[in-house]
Amino acid sequence: QVQLVESGGGLVQAGGSLRLSCAASGRTVISYAMGWFRQATGKEREFVAGTRWSGVGTYDADYGDFVKGRFTIWRDDAKNAVYLQMNSLKPEDTAVYYCAAGHTPRATNPLADFASWGQGIQVTVSS
Repeated sequence: QVQLVESGGGLVQAGGSLRLSCAASGRTVISYAMGWFRQATGKEREFVAGTRWSGVGTYDADYGDFVKGRFTIWRDDAKNAVYLQMNSLKPEDTAVYYCAAGHTPRATNPLADFASWGQGIQVTVSS
């Protein structure tokens, strides 16, 4: 079982930037999907960004439609970590952001494979 701890959230003005970090422990994240989801008050949890295995030592990135080039996800397997750089933030990006990890190595459908979750971290974007 992998444990995930998010950091880097907070309050930012519209148009600003934040970088979220997620530290994993308990097992390696190498070849496992890692990603970010978010849940705004009164809404369902939605996919923000994810990285999935695409070959030895390489990963592809996927993003939710609303991201539109504003966010970038990357990972550092040597540090067992995944990051999310969020730029041009909007008030509608306000939500609790969750780090997620898959449970199947080299999963071909990572969205169905995320099984471990962090406790979540608040991101608030003021207008």
